[in-house]
Parts: sequence; C-alpha cells; structure tokens
Amino acid sequence: MFYYVLKYVVLGPVLRLLFRPVIEGAEHVPDDGAAIVAGNHLSFSDHFLMPAILKRRITFLAKAEYFTGPGVKGRLTAAFFRSAGQIPVDRSGKEAGQAAIREGIGVLERGELLGIYPEGTRSHDGRLYKGKVGVAVMAIRAQVPVVPCAMVGTFEIQPPGRRLPRLKPVTIRFGEPLDFSRYAGLENEKAAVRAVTDEIMYAILRLSGQEYVDEYAVKVKQAADGKQPGRFPKRQRRQRIRER
Repeated sequence: MFYYVLKYVVLGPVLRLLFRPVIEGAEHVPDDGAAIVAGNHLSFSDHFLMPAILKRRITFLAKAEYFTGPGVKGRLTAAFFRSAGQIPVDRSGKEAGQAAIREGIGVLERGELLGIYPEGTRSHDGRLYKGKVGVAVMAIRAQVPVVPCAMVGTFEIQPPGRRLPRLKPVTIRFGEPLDFSRYAGLENEKAAVRAVTDEIMYAILRLSGQEYVDEYAVKVKQAADGKQPGRFPKRQRRQRIRER
C-alpha cells in the first residue's frame, strides 16, 4: 500500500512536475508477467524516476548499504527502501552474489518486474561500464525477457556526491525485449552468460549513447581512488616518480 501511495500520491506527481521526464518506448515493458528491466545507473535519482513513470510495480535489487546506515538518517533511508519493496543485496563476494540471484529469481517466479543495474554500481563519470553476469544468470534460469533501459540526463542532474538534484528534464528510454530462450539450461556456462550480458549492455549502450568502458566500474573507481594494490591516483603517481 505504501508503495502505491508513494508512487501516485506523494513522490510520483512531484517527480513528474520537477523533472518533466520524457518516456520513450514504454510499450516495450510487458503489461503482465515476469520480466527484467536492465538499465544504466548514473544517479541516485534513478531509483525513483523509473518506478515513478512505469505503470507496473517494479522491484529493484538495492545495495545493502541503503539498509544499514547509522543514525536517524540511516533508519529513515532503510525504512523508505523497505516500504518501497526494494531488496537489499550484499555485494561483498561470490556467495553474496548467489544470494542476490536467488532473491531476484523469487521476484520473477511471482510474475513481477525486476529492476537491475548490471554495472553493479553507479557510474562515477557518466560512462557505461562492463556488466556483471548476474542479470544473464537470472534471465536464462527464469526464462524471462530482458527489457533494456537507458536513463539519459540523470548524471547531469545528480552526479555522485551531489545531495540535491538539479531541476532539469530527463529522458527514460526502453528498448525492445531481448529473448534469450536459445540459452536455456546454460546459466552455469561462463561463455553463455558473458555473451548474454554483453548483448544486454550493447542494447543499453545503443539507447543511452554513452561512451563504453570494457572494465568493471568498481575496479575503475578503486584505481582512481588509489585503493587497488600497487595503484595510485595520477597525482600521487606523479609525486612518487618525482621522489625517485
């Protein structure tokens, strides 16, 4: 009940008024039955704008950190995401990834829409990064179509680190559903899930027009922050060269 009050009474009308979203290809989202909506992830605002414009309810796999924040703000954030029907996902390792897949399959088995960001995290620079294969495993195992989606303009209104979004129009594009029934039974084959994931990412790329980077976003972020072993931000590397 809270989900529909939030969507149709509280948050949805406000978002439509402030950001005037242009919707393209909404007819590609099935009116009923299970399906995955796979999109790029540019902004915290993505969590609200896509659900606000879809006729059907969509459940997202959301990072667990949204549910475990400290203090009053953390509790309010967790309560909001739970009330909106979002599912916390631990991104800390392989076993956590398998748990996320099980949660996603459960949503699909109920005949619902599942939203997922194959990049696994928000883009820190507006580019589109290599997709993780969990989306392919779920699509093949559940035998459901995948609807590619591109958020256009959300990075400009609220890039990572910006608390309040700028009030500018955004565009949300949906592409034709992708059918992966030819891969039935191959969800444990590395080559198959990689091929399916790459096809999904290419469909998102065609819709978004972003620059593509064939690396995982998390690794690129860590390298930029100097968190990978033996890797330092450019400024630090230049300094170390001078010291030598």
